[in-house]
Amino acid sequence: MSSTPTLMRTFTDSGVIAKRNLIKIKRVPEILVFVLISPIMFVLLFAYVFGGAIDPGGDVPYREFLIAGIFAQTVVFGATFTGVGLAEDMQKGIIDRFRSLPMSRSAVLIGRTVSDIAYNVLSIFIMALTGLIVGWRIRGSILDALTAFLLLLIFAYAVSWIMAFVGLIVPSVDVINNASFVVIMPLTFISNAFVPLESFPPVLRTFVEWNPVSAVTQAVRELFGNVDPNVPVPDVWSMQNPILYSLICVAVILAIFVPLSVSRYKATSK
Repeated sequence: MSSTPTLMRTFTDSGVIAKRNLIKIKRVPEILVFVLISPIMFVLLFAYVFGGAIDPGGDVPYREFLIAGIFAQTVVFGATFTGVGLAEDMQKGIIDRFRSLPMSRSAVLIGRTVSDIAYNVLSIFIMALTGLIVGWRIRGSILDALTAFLLLLIFAYAVSWIMAFVGLIVPSVDVINNASFVVIMPLTFISNAFVPLESFPPVLRTFVEWNPVSAVTQAVRELFGNVDPNVPVPDVWSMQNPILYSLICVAVILAIFVPLSVSRYKATSK
């Protein structure tokens, strides 16, 4: 069999799986509601409760400093939806049903991660509206803003593959939330998403500087124009080149977790 028909079959089967996952939103709309409420609560919590105690430095208001971090946190947390969906399908035996069908092995994973982009688009849209209500403003160009949103979606897609692997190795849906938290918590909270990088002690600062979430946050913050040009960017390559470093991290994550996830999926089918 030539590679072209195989690729077409994978593409077609992935589309069917993605459509199946999206239809599930109509049947269980409560899932989507809770996915969207969580980022709104984080915006209100940090904007009105913790924000008064945090100085981002420079003349940029904290709420403008905050929204880029909330965007990054939201897409990372949204990736857990991939792991939960896969773990749930395995627990209910749906994956076994897929295995019995004449379809591409990787289509289940590709369809799952692609369909979850829709969740992230909705989350980002709701987040943007909430941010505008609490005082966030886009100071850069429209092209830069679109680039920022695209970078967030690309990063979210990469993190979805990490969660796909986690979803395949945990024994049940009950475990996936705690397992995801172990991966996500250090990435989101030990970063510059909510507080300036300079506020971290030296022991943690190196991790924060090279944390992919910090790079995405810094890149989005710059593209939205939510940085004070008079405040110097930390003198470290990842922060000086946040867009490029973010894309490198995306490439590395995909290079590691796509084959790992596909291999794990095939192994569980034996």
